[in-house]
Amino acid sequence: QVQLVESGGGWVQAGGSLRLSCAASGPTFIMSIVGWFRRAPGKDREFVAAISWSGHTTSYRNSTKDRFSISRSDNKNTVYLQMNSLKPDDTAVYYCALKLGGPDPDPSKYDYWGQGTQVTVSS
Repeated sequence: QVQLVESGGGWVQAGGSLRLSCAASGPTFIMSIVGWFRRAPGKDREFVAAISWSGHTTSYRNSTKDRFSISRSDNKNTVYLQMNSLKPDDTAVYYCALKLGGPDPDPSKYDYWGQGTQVTVSS
C-alpha cells in the first residue's frame, strides 16, 4: 500500500520561506512521478510542481516557478518543495501525489494522495 505523508507546513510572513517534505513508502513508489498540488479556501485544487523518478525532469506552475523548487532525495523516497518569497496568495493546503508515467499538471491523473499540510502566509 502506497502511503504519502507531508510535513513542513506552517505560518510564515510574506517574503519568508518554507520547505515541505513528502515521505513516500510502498512498492509502487519505484519509477513514480511525484507532484505537489494546493487548494486554497473556495478554490479548486491546482498544480504546483512535479518531478520525475530520476529527478532530472521537473515542471512548475507559471506563478511559482521562479520562487519554488522541487527536488528528490538520493534514495528517491522523499520529495521536497522549497518555497521562497512566499505571498499571501500561496496560502493553501499543500498535497503531494504520486503517479506512474510522466509529470502531469492534471490532478485526476494521480493515483495516491497524502493528507495535506497547511501553509499560511500573512501579509
